[in-house]
Amino acid sequence: MLARWLPAPLLACVVFLGLLMNLVVWGLIVFTLGLIKLVFRVRPVSVLLHLAYKGWCIGNAWAIKAACTELHVNVKGTLKADAWYLLIANHQSSLDIVLLTALGQLPAPKFFLKDELKFVPFVGMGAWAMDMPFMKRVSKEKLAKNPKLKGMDVERTKQSCRYFRTHPTTIINFVEGSRFSAQKHAQQQSEFTHLLRPKAGGIAFALEVLGSQFDAMLNTSVVYTGVSGSILNDFFTGKLSSIQVDIDVMPIDTSLIGDYQSDRQFRMEFQDKLNQIWHAKDQHIAQMKRQPQPQFHSKMDESAT
Repeated sequence: MLARWLPAPLLACVVFLGLLMNLVVWGLIVFTLGLIKLVFRVRPVSVLLHLAYKGWCIGNAWAIKAACTELHVNVKGTLKADAWYLLIANHQSSLDIVLLTALGQLPAPKFFLKDELKFVPFVGMGAWAMDMPFMKRVSKEKLAKNPKLKGMDVERTKQSCRYFRTHPTTIINFVEGSRFSAQKHAQQQSEFTHLLRPKAGGIAFALEVLGSQFDAMLNTSVVYTGVSGSILNDFFTGKLSSIQVDIDVMPIDTSLIGDYQSDRQFRMEFQDKLNQIWHAKDQHIAQMKRQPQPQFHSKMDESAT
């Protein structure tokens, strides 16, 4: 809303400083509680930790409302605060993380993060305290020299997912594994128009560990409408005129639960089904871009906010 009244340079300063202070304050609180949790892994500490994390999410919501003229969140289905969800989304910008934590309807949104982010002040500390897995990419050359490296991400993912069992959680996975760009799209020779190729490992391992506990899969598509090629630049300067988020609440397909690492046949079938989901998502994003008005009627459980 501030975008209507403040000049771009002032808006950028206000929103950036607001996000920074929100991260520093709540990041320190979450990290401190995370240290306490190392000694006392008991429910009261976990409850306080998640309340502090929710404080950070609320701060992110303020920033989104301040800098963006319109936010449309369209939910096909019902979201509940006491549920476990697996959310898969397209990835275009660092703003995606702020946006998805700011929605309010998702219980404890948590991410699979790149290993490099563990060294980012406050971000890495907070993610560690919330038991989020850090995914380390290993080249084929390194794997050939040390095959044991292949299973490291698997074990990190499985361990984090076990911790997630104790508190209603939304596990968010950007299935493309990287932010979309025209250059990456061309390098991949992606068969999709608006997406990079999906990577199945993260969600496969999450389903293997928590499959029976997940209440639904949230197939989420995000479209930003701005004036330049930079989503972040448009956001901070008040030129991001609208953000549209479509969430399709889908039942968990039990055929997607299995041993992805060892069962070659299951792995091929899983990748095929994920590609089918991704083709449908690509078509839906194209529709959203043509007609950026809400396409689903929201139906939300008020206790989820």
